[in-house]
Amino acid sequence: MGRFIVVGDLMTDVVARVMGPITLGTDTPTKVDSYGGGSGANVAAWLGRQGEDVVYVGRRGPDVVGRTREMELLGYGIDSRVIMDQTRPTGTCVVLVSPTGERSVFPDPGANAALSPEDVPAHLFGGDVHVHVSGYPIFHDGGRDGALTALRYAVERGLSCSVDAASATLLERLGGDAFLSYVSGATLLLANKEESRFLSGEHDPFGAARALTKYFQHVVVKDGAHGAVWCTAGENPVHVDAPRVKVVDLTGAGDAFCAGMLARWRAGARPAEALAAGCQLAAQVLVRTGARPAD
Repeated sequence: MGRFIVVGDLMTDVVARVMGPITLGTDTPTKVDSYGGGSGANVAAWLGRQGEDVVYVGRRGPDVVGRTREMELLGYGIDSRVIMDQTRPTGTCVVLVSPTGERSVFPDPGANAALSPEDVPAHLFGGDVHVHVSGYPIFHDGGRDGALTALRYAVERGLSCSVDAASATLLERLGGDAFLSYVSGATLLLANKEESRFLSGEHDPFGAARALTKYFQHVVVKDGAHGAVWCTAGENPVHVDAPRVKVVDLTGAGDAFCAGMLARWRAGARPAEALAAGCQLAAQVLVRTGARPAD
């Protein structure tokens, strides 16, 4: 069985489920919980839960919550290569979830914004390895070099590599051309509908996926309740529907999709089967609160 190396953000998600309309300037009934989060760490956790051999590379603070987040990853059977930053706290993301499951996200990257090339163990990048890089470190000047070092190792050593576009808002701030130049050489791009639209200029997920194969061998566009699209350069896009579920919280669904899809694809599945596996795993996240596998 091959190995996955996942490079990306480790966070604590503070999830506030609002019980009704937000009333500014006064109280709004809310149920608040905290969970392990971070797109990179979530993908690693879901890969580990599926029995994959996973190395996770990230950064945390010297605080107790950071140690807790790292211990959670060890509980999923992951080989944790998390560096403790002595000056920055573990990243935190405040998530407001509406009664319909829609979310508003307020991230503080903390130690994630300082991921350095020295944090990425070069000796691990060899053999039957797939490298997955979360887009979030790429959006931070201090963390970009670390994430791109992992991508460079993958390209130089002929390894397959996937990159998640992560955030339409952060893509707009960085610039689409800059992002595409940074991740040049990746085998596969994952993006949701808004991210793919911004990067390609195409509003339709099929058109966006096809257009982005100019830069990547494979492109996967996540289209929420409408499923997902896969396009390989020179071929027609493939679409798979998503299961119908009652959405409680969208947080982490895309990360679970990524893990389910990558595990099946790396096992030799065809695109439609890989997409279906991703959609099935994402559905497990949508029906509850929290981005990680339940105990």
